[in-house]
Amino acid sequence: MKSIFQSIQDFSEGELSLLDDLITFRTLKKGELLLTEDQVCNEIVFIKKGILRSFFLNHKGDEITNCFAFENEFMASFASFITEEKAEENIQALTETELQILDRKGLEKLYQSGSNWQETGRKLTELEFVNLHKRMVSFQKLSGAQRYEELYKNHQKYIQLIPLQYLASYLGVTPRHLSRIRKSVLSF
Repeated sequence: MKSIFQSIQDFSEGELSLLDDLITFRTLKKGELLLTEDQVCNEIVFIKKGILRSFFLNHKGDEITNCFAFENEFMASFASFITEEKAEENIQALTETELQILDRKGLEKLYQSGSNWQETGRKLTELEFVNLHKRMVSFQKLSGAQRYEELYKNHQKYIQLIPLQYLASYLGVTPRHLSRIRKSVLSF
C-alpha cells in the first residue's frame, strides 16, 4: 500500500510510517462477502492478493456486477463511505483475497496529519470519479460488443480472470450473448 501512495504523492518516510499503526489485515475466502448492502462502509481496502467484485441486485433480483478490483488496487463502497449511509452494493471475494484495511478513523488521522495526505485523498477521489464517468458514458455510447472489445484491448486480466457470468453482467449482456461476442471478436 505504501508504494501505491508513494507513486501518487511524494511522501517522507515519517509520513508513510503513519500507516503502520493504522493498517489492519484480513483474508477473505473465495465467495466471502466483505460488505453487504445493508451495512455502512467504514473501510477502504487495498488488495494485496486476489480479486474483489462489487455487485447489487436489480429489481428482478439479478446480480449486476458494477466493478472489479485486482491486486494493488483499492476497493470500497465509496458512496457509503463518504455519506455514512448504508451501501447499495455488496463486495465479494472472487478468489482467496488478502487485504490491507484503512478504516474511517485512520483515514481522518492521515488527513489531519498534513496536506500530503489530503492531496492524496483528493487525487484518489478524482480518479474514482473519472473511472465512474467513463463507465457511465460507455453504457450510453457503446454496444455490449464494443464494451467487450474495449476490455479485450485494454484490460486483458478481466477477460482472463473473471468468470463468464460476472463478466457478462459487468458488460450489461447475457452470458449467451457474451459467448457470441467473444467468438466474433476472436475471429478478427
